[in-house]
Amino acid sequence: MSAIELRVDSIAAGGDGVGRSDGMVVFVPRAAPGDLLRVTAVQRDRLMRGRIVEVLEPSQVRVPPPCEHYTADRCGGCQVQHIGYEAQLSAKSRIISDALKRIGRQDVEPPEVEGSPQQWRYRRKLTLAVRRTGDRIVAGLRRYDDPDAVFALRDCPITNERVMEDWHSVLGQAGLLPRAPELRAAVRMLPEGFSFIVEGGHSWRESARFFAAVPRMVQLWWQPAGKGRHLVHERPGAPAAGASFVQVNPDVAARLQQWVLDLAAREELRTAVDAYAGTGDLAVVLAQRGARVTAIEIDRDASRICAERLPEGSRAIAASVERSIGEALPADLVIVNPPRGGLDSRVADTLRTHASMPRRLIYISCNPATLARDIRRLERFSVRSLRGFDMFPQTAHVETVCELAA
Repeated sequence: MSAIELRVDSIAAGGDGVGRSDGMVVFVPRAAPGDLLRVTAVQRDRLMRGRIVEVLEPSQVRVPPPCEHYTADRCGGCQVQHIGYEAQLSAKSRIISDALKRIGRQDVEPPEVEGSPQQWRYRRKLTLAVRRTGDRIVAGLRRYDDPDAVFALRDCPITNERVMEDWHSVLGQAGLLPRAPELRAAVRMLPEGFSFIVEGGHSWRESARFFAAVPRMVQLWWQPAGKGRHLVHERPGAPAAGASFVQVNPDVAARLQQWVLDLAAREELRTAVDAYAGTGDLAVVLAQRGARVTAIEIDRDASRICAERLPEGSRAIAASVERSIGEALPADLVIVNPPRGGLDSRVADTLRTHASMPRRLIYISCNPATLARDIRRLERFSVRSLRGFDMFPQTAHVETVCELAA
């Protein structure tokens, strides 16, 4: 391990600051662009990983992080709380363009990244790790420099106050959770009350007592180790698909959806495919505007709700996109919104080689690196437009909408 001084140039995709020492790239967590730092660094292959010893000259964009856990507990949930918000947006714009240039081999300018109206208390869902040692239970997040270590979370300032209150009500009954050394659990805010999803454990005899002890919990879902998720308990009037995926920042999600709908409307649209459709928010609007829509979603609960919402002439397929995309074509437009791992190679191959290849694709991405990789795979398409949306302020994550044309 060596001590070096370096100037931080930029922020990498994972949120680390990036500088150079003797021509070698050094990644430094909790660094800000413009910082002059003294760090200790360890070389790994052709890169170095550093740790801040002293901020010799703070950047003009460095700010005091307000979360007690960010510094004291080295929380890994956020990565850029120490950077002013406009600089966060600038960094995310560069993260997107760098990925498309380096991985996707696309000559693109850094796109505009639309900011979030709420930079704090925006999260409507919070997932925590739960550790049990004897009768001691700790529920919290992981340290950025020691992912196996979980610290007890008192508050998360990017999470809605109601979600935090509901989590504390759950923790008051934590002794009734499945008796397993490790669990993963999430509170998801609903219009009335909340749903709670528990992953792990093999048996749960106390589930009814647990559910009864937390009155604001309207749904309790459990995914035992090695098995599928199922609804354990529910109160009358609970919403459907209470454990299905939703955006945690609804204000930005609405702006992103409107941007996608505006892109879709730029050309005549008779047929469309909405892949990874969820409960059909995009598919329903496109169908209402006159398009014949095929919505593909592997979550059967979400697909059922989507099918119920779609007008006559459109349809929902409850299956994986890689198995169903071929039968959904031809279409004027295909919208894809895959998980962080990006498109399955079979999806990219079908879109690229199908006899009725779509004229346009709109790719909604939560990971610029896999977006860039998939753009290279979709070699018959070119980038027409690019825009970022800051769904997760204070973190290094960014949503990207990329319009592609054949």
